[in-house]
Formats: sequence, structure tokens, C-alpha cells
Amino acid sequence: MSSDSLNLFSFRGKIKVLHLTWVAFFITFFAWFNHAPLLMAIAKSLSLTPDQVKTLLILNVALTIPARIVIGMLTDKYGPRLTYSLLLAIGSVPCFIFALADNFVQAAIGRFLLGFIGAGFVVGIRMVSEWFPARQLGTAEGIYGGWGNFGSAAAAMSLPTIALFFGGDDGWRYAIGLTGAIALVYSVVYYFSVTDTPKGSTYFKPKKIGAMEVTSPGDFILLLVMKVPMYAALALLTWKLSSGVALISNLTANLIYAGLVLLYLLDAYKTYSINREVLSNPPAPVHRYKFKQVAVLNLLYFATFGSELAVVSMLPLFFSETFTLDPVKAGLLASAYAFMNLMSRPAGGLISDRWGRKPTLLILTAGLALGYFTMSMIDAEWPLYLAVAAAMACSFFVQAGEGAVFAVVPLIKRRLTGQIAGMTGAYGNVGAVFYLTVLSMVSYQVFFLVICATALLGFAALLLLEEPEGQMAEVHPDGSVSMIDVA
Repeated sequence: MSSDSLNLFSFRGKIKVLHLTWVAFFITFFAWFNHAPLLMAIAKSLSLTPDQVKTLLILNVALTIPARIVIGMLTDKYGPRLTYSLLLAIGSVPCFIFALADNFVQAAIGRFLLGFIGAGFVVGIRMVSEWFPARQLGTAEGIYGGWGNFGSAAAAMSLPTIALFFGGDDGWRYAIGLTGAIALVYSVVYYFSVTDTPKGSTYFKPKKIGAMEVTSPGDFILLLVMKVPMYAALALLTWKLSSGVALISNLTANLIYAGLVLLYLLDAYKTYSINREVLSNPPAPVHRYKFKQVAVLNLLYFATFGSELAVVSMLPLFFSETFTLDPVKAGLLASAYAFMNLMSRPAGGLISDRWGRKPTLLILTAGLALGYFTMSMIDAEWPLYLAVAAAMACSFFVQAGEGAVFAVVPLIKRRLTGQIAGMTGAYGNVGAVFYLTVLSMVSYQVFFLVICATALLGFAALLLLEEPEGQMAEVHPDGSVSMIDVA
């Protein structure tokens, strides 16, 4: 077997860590989306209105955007082993809160807090990057992301059956409580089964925690600009809660808007404090990295993962209304889009390893733009099989693109990998908020065209990306420098 091959049937060394880590990610998504297949039973049990159900869906993603930033920082500082274990353990608590809820307010609190577990993806990106060399990193990260992301589909397929097994009006409570129990037990398993790095390797940590480090004044300005859409997405969610479902008053919404502005200013000041020395005395070229690499990847993940989250949410309804299908059949057909994750995301990473990061991203981004343009033309006159085939083809480019994005993320700056992954991952959620808001205002056809347009914007930005090559430098605690291959 070549040195570039991965023996996935092994359970030793780095392959063991890969398997244990994608299972951790799988469980976080299994728990995060545990409500989706049970919404009808939950709504009936708690006597929820349609607006309250929509509110739960919004709250489920609200906390994930800032959580991915925070978890990225904690991962870089304390290591993925401890961070993932604590995230799984703490994330089990909102599962129990939601399972025990007796009214909408309690359910809303549980759902909002559970958004934090959606940040688990970030932790594994750093863990996998510590164990695999650059020539295998895209494939390994693709397997981690693709197989772990399948947790949401597994929840959809298994939790209704589990709820029926327990039976009665409280079957959904047992099913959701079980996801919390699994997360809690696995937090212990993970902690005692992995290490942050292979034996003898150094885990490089950021010099300071609280904001991302940059290495030039221009990068500092770009970082502040790239923070704005994340706060804007939270403002958009606030607007939907006030104007869309009227959960909060206009006064409360205005206070939240003001709080977000203040929080951004504090964030900007903290970022300045962390990078003050860099602004006056930039580091030597060997220690620099280009933040534009991060900015481009953010935009690409906005278009890829953001569109995936949005399309997975609306595709069953799209098929049902367009082809006059019953909801069960429409849901089964739409699940093919998410099912592609098992192979598409690893394929994107594998192609990146073999044929280059930038060329792969260019091809996949062009493909997803074409894919969504094709989906915008689907109507009732299309044969159903052709519409499903178009959705699956589009999903390949979307999910392979996600794998290709995270084939680059760990190759930018090792000690900041968690924070870079956190920001890029957060942009995926920002994209989902944006696309779902657009969907609430326009037709399905225009919705797909908007995604196509943002993909083309990402393609243009991608021209600025530089292919990772050579080595990156990291400094040991004793001051010595280690050179890490990125090609």
C-alpha cells in the first residue's frame, strides 16, 4: 500500500484517532438535529403554534455562529481532546432540558443552548490536522466531515423509530434524551481514547487567546471586515424573531441590535489588543500568513455549507409542491441530497490531495454554480427522476466543495487552525441564515439563482487564493522553529 493510501479498516494510530473523531462529530450532529424528525410529535405534545415551531428552528442555529468562534479559540488553547470531550458532556445538558420541557419557553431555552454543540465540527478539524501529513490531509478531513455530518441524516432515519419503540405521547422525549445520554457517555470514551498529537509531536498554541492573530496591518483591517457578516447574521435572526414570528418585541429587538453593535466594537478592540505589536512591528516573513486565504475560504463555505443547510431544509417541500407528492415520498427523495455527504465530501478532499487545492476548488465551485442554475429550471414538466438526479449532481459539487475547503484550512497556520476552522465554519451558518431569509421572500427558482450568484462571487474570490506550497513555520516553547510541510 502506498504511503498516500489510508487503511480505513485499521484501528491503530492515526486511523484510530480519525475514526474516534468522526464519531464524535457524528454524535454532535445527531444531537443537534434530534428535533427535526420529531417536530410533529413535539408540537402536538407541547401544543405549539406553527410560529413557535418556526421559532425553534431559528433558535437551533442562532448560537452556533458565535459558538464556532469560541470553540475554535478553546481548541487552539487547550487542545481538541479536552475541548471535544467537554463539548459533548456539556452539550448533553440541553438535550435533557429539551426532552423534559413542558412548555414552549423551556423548549426554546433548550433548543437555543443546543446550538452550541453544533460547533463540534471545528474541534475535529484541528485534531485531524495534528495526526495526518499534508499529502493525506484533504482525504482525512473529508472523511471526518462527510461521515460525521451524516449524523443529521441518521437522526432523521432512526429517531422516529426509537420514539415509536418507547411509545406513547412521551416517546419523543425518550428519543431526544437518548441522544443526550449517548453524547455524555462518548465524552468519557473520547477523553480516554485519544491524544492531541502523535507521541513526540508538539501541540502549537496561539501566543494569546481572545481574538485571532494576524501578521500584517492590512490583514488586521480585513479581519475586522470579515467579522461584520457574522454579527449581521445574528441581527437578521433577531429581525426574524421580532418581525417574522413576533417572539420578541420591537424594543427587545432594538436592544439586541444595540448590544450586537457594542459587542462588535468590543470584539474589534480585543482584536486590536491581541495584534497591537504586529501593527507596529510585523513579524519576519517566515512567521507570516496571509489572512486573505481565510477570507476566500469563508466566502466559499458560505456558498457550499450555507446552501446545503438551506437546501436540506426546503427540498422536501420543494419536491412535494412541484411534483404533487405526499410528504413522506418527497422527504425520501430529498434525503438523497444529504446522503451524498458520505462519499462527496471525502471525494473533494481526495481530489485536492491528488490534483491541487486551488484547481479542485475552482472546478467544484463552477460545478455547484451550474448545479444550482440547473435546479432553478426544475418545474412540474420535468420527469421526477431527472429532477432528483439534478439535485444529487448538484449536491456532489456542494459537498465535495466543502471537503476541498477544509483541505486548505489546516494548511494556513497550524497554531491557529481551530480559530480559522471556527470562522470558516461560522460562515457556513451565516450563509444558511442568509439563504433561508431569501427563501422566505422569493420563489424557489429565484432562491436557487441567488445561490448560483453567490457561488460565482466565490469563484471570483477564489482567483485570489494562493495554492499552499512549501512549509509553514511554528515556534516551540523554547524558541526553536519547526517547519511543517503544507504540500
